[in-house]
Amino acid sequence: MGWHELKRVVTVLTTVMFMAGCGSSATEKTQTTTAKPYGDPTMITDAASVKASLGKAETVIIDARSAAAYNAGHIPGAINCIWQTFATVATGAPGDANWGVLKTPAEIGTALGNLGITASSEVIVYADAPSGWGEDGRIVWMLRMAGVTNSKMLNGGRQGWTAAGYALTTDASPAPVTATFPLASLDTSYVADLSWIRANMNSSSVKIVDARAPEEYAGAIKYGEKRGGHIPGAVSLPFNLSLYTNDTANPGIIKSQEEIEALMTAAGIAKTDTIICYCTKGIRSGLMTMVLRMAGYSKAVNYDASFYEWAGDSSLTVL
Repeated sequence: MGWHELKRVVTVLTTVMFMAGCGSSATEKTQTTTAKPYGDPTMITDAASVKASLGKAETVIIDARSAAAYNAGHIPGAINCIWQTFATVATGAPGDANWGVLKTPAEIGTALGNLGITASSEVIVYADAPSGWGEDGRIVWMLRMAGVTNSKMLNGGRQGWTAAGYALTTDASPAPVTATFPLASLDTSYVADLSWIRANMNSSSVKIVDARAPEEYAGAIKYGEKRGGHIPGAVSLPFNLSLYTNDTANPGIIKSQEEIEALMTAAGIAKTDTIICYCTKGIRSGLMTMVLRMAGYSKAVNYDASFYEWAGDSSLTVL
């Protein structure tokens, strides 16, 4: 990594850390006075609204965490569904061509129908925040692509639920009533593939965001990547530091509109840019994509195959 690029990363990360450190008081102040609304506030909901939706036939609550985490305590009525349900992980390994990307529309429609979800359902997804992997954002990203427009994340995640004074349960949730969800296509405006990125990455209106941890960006190999480093031109914005207030009492609350805009301005990214978000496998970057879209960065897209694919192609440069 060259000196100028390192200086840029340090500058952005300094901004991220400063905002994480002061985010609690700033967020509380703006949320209780004159908070600027999100560009698309339909992407999230709060614990009180989830509580009010419990038991409604048209509402499906998804716990996107592992089965072990779900069994240790979940929101009453929530069903456990992990992102791998909708991805090509049954065969092959990370770095193989098309490993871990979204399944076909028909397969996704069947899986959603098995969860009792139709295009008109209200679907609320939660995970652990900020200690998880952004699984809630990944699943909402896929749901929006599938046309489930009333899909959203629980702001604060599982911790947000308990911080609001609501209890978790270990009781089994009722089995979902299966539905028919014929799905012929996905909305591809939410996703970028390798060929598009290679053809457009040098455009001044295309920005690349690396949502992984700083050490991964710098070259650490932590999850079986073929090579370490990052995509040329990418700016490092670790999802857990960049997107959440990290407030002690409720750390998974998403930053305010003003805070997100300040972060992106410091990174040199405008709302008119196409923003390619990536991580190791498109999970953390799925959350990054949806939060940026919520904040009005409507051209944010998720590189589904992400760094597993990029690092696995020896013809591509890694810095």
